[in-house]
Amino acid sequence: MVLLGSGVALAEPKHGWSIFGELKYPPGFAHFDYVNPDAPKGGRIATIGTSSVNTFDSLNGYILRGDPAQRLDLLFDSLMVRATDEPDAMYGLVASTIDVPEDESHAIFTLRPEARFADGTPLTSNDVVETFRLLKEHGHENIRTSIRDVSKCEAIDQHTVKYTFTGDNRRDLPGIVGALPIFSKSYYQTHDFTKSTLEPPLGSGPYKVGSFRQGESITYQKRDDYWAKDLNVNRGIYNFGEVRLEYFRDRTAGLEAMKAGALDLREEFSAKSWSTEYNLKSVSDGRLKTETLPDETATGAQGFFLNMRRPTFADPRVREALGLAFDFEWSNKNMFYGLYTRTASIFENSDLKAEGSPTPEELALLEPLRGQIPDEAFGPVVSPPVSDGSGLDRKLLQKASRLLDQAGWKLNGPLRRNDKGEPLRVEFLLDDPAFERIIGPYVQSLRRIGVDASIRIIDDAQYQQRLKDFDFDTLTQRFGLGQTPGTELRAFFGSAAASAHGSYNLAGVKSPAVDGLIDKVTQAKSRNELKVAARSLDRVLRAMRFWVPHWHKASHTVAYWDVFGRPAIKPKYDRGIIETWWIDPAKAASLKRGP
Repeated sequence: MVLLGSGVALAEPKHGWSIFGELKYPPGFAHFDYVNPDAPKGGRIATIGTSSVNTFDSLNGYILRGDPAQRLDLLFDSLMVRATDEPDAMYGLVASTIDVPEDESHAIFTLRPEARFADGTPLTSNDVVETFRLLKEHGHENIRTSIRDVSKCEAIDQHTVKYTFTGDNRRDLPGIVGALPIFSKSYYQTHDFTKSTLEPPLGSGPYKVGSFRQGESITYQKRDDYWAKDLNVNRGIYNFGEVRLEYFRDRTAGLEAMKAGALDLREEFSAKSWSTEYNLKSVSDGRLKTETLPDETATGAQGFFLNMRRPTFADPRVREALGLAFDFEWSNKNMFYGLYTRTASIFENSDLKAEGSPTPEELALLEPLRGQIPDEAFGPVVSPPVSDGSGLDRKLLQKASRLLDQAGWKLNGPLRRNDKGEPLRVEFLLDDPAFERIIGPYVQSLRRIGVDASIRIIDDAQYQQRLKDFDFDTLTQRFGLGQTPGTELRAFFGSAAASAHGSYNLAGVKSPAVDGLIDKVTQAKSRNELKVAARSLDRVLRAMRFWVPHWHKASHTVAYWDVFGRPAIKPKYDRGIIETWWIDPAKAASLKRGP
């Protein structure tokens, strides 16, 4: 045991950390297995971000105000970084070691004295402490939710910082605080952290903001003087001299830019485009590559989220009826070229997904909640209906009609109305016209059973504001959970987040029983305990029917011009493109772009 000058004990400082203690890489490892440590540096990648946001008006990505540019994380270092070939392991970046006692009451990080901000000033424990204060008091609601049980951050000395944890949900907190960005204390003494701004912030990470046009594009430039470029966790990482992200108002414009050669790489999210719009000479002659990369991460949950804050969707029978009217089988055959599989679980494509009937271990968690959760959670797990693929499955639509009748929405002419004479209305909110073709048939099915369904397309700024205000009936969103989900579940499904402006809890899930199951997930002491708790939570959430699940594929469909080199190994839990690929100078010099 080592005692610091203040009397704080360091029990066993380690070079890395994971939730259940497993680490693949030993102390002093040379580099991650999924990189080329000798990859050439330089060149530029121009691509499109993977977020659904089609614009930006801020370079402050850690508050609720404004729509931030994507990949602002490239500007900031953190105490630790993830190894993306392990479920949740992290290794030291700014911190050389981490010490967490058995009771998980705190985490002590030892900082590297050589850490520097981009202006050359030292990065010290005082900066870490100030960062925590700013995020705890003024950060985005989803960040504040994740660090709710971090009671204190204090500087033990110039290069030692201690986080103190409270409550029973401490398991994930060392990793959460280890991944927080680190801001300059002196910088934010003269800059207001609470304001949306287009002034590039002072960072300490591998890139700085270069040229940008608000809402159109942003370029991140590699810093030659980056203090950590030779650390083992950074060898073979961030090889591009510039990372340029382009924003397009719709997918068609982005695809045309790709075909013309204005973009280097594009991940294609449209099955129609992937199947029909890459029949190009540039593809057939090998200049433009189209490739499917395996995706072993949990695919997350994409779907139509129903806003249960609105009285219309408070009755689970109404929500179930709306789900019955969506014909995935018809859509997959006629619009998606059979490329997708129906999503059923919030933990889709992972071993945390509930299957069949509850096991005895799951029932031990669920039985005390009987009467507080839907009865269906105790039987075979709720899954989306399977239609006959006709686009007009009469059995499913008849069942939906019966449920609406039972919920008090009776047919009165062409529409269903309640006892006040109010029509049953559902508005699908969109900011991308391309999705209208997918929702259109669903709208028609809903109208057949008397629902006044409609589509409203608004600009991205309005969309983001209405999203933050929960001002919608239903909208399409996708969220992903890590391989070892924990406190982030509160942001998506916790009761406190249901009324928190700008939170990820879009459907307004507000249930003490769900809160308790989230605690079981976050308190799991082994991966087996985690599976039992997560599957139990999955059963309850699926039985609540607050979303109409969409679809997924366990792969990334990527188009790119043949100018890249890449490592022989892809990281298991990440695309790894921005982080590990590089520009091959010879390929780039000889390639002819365009059709």
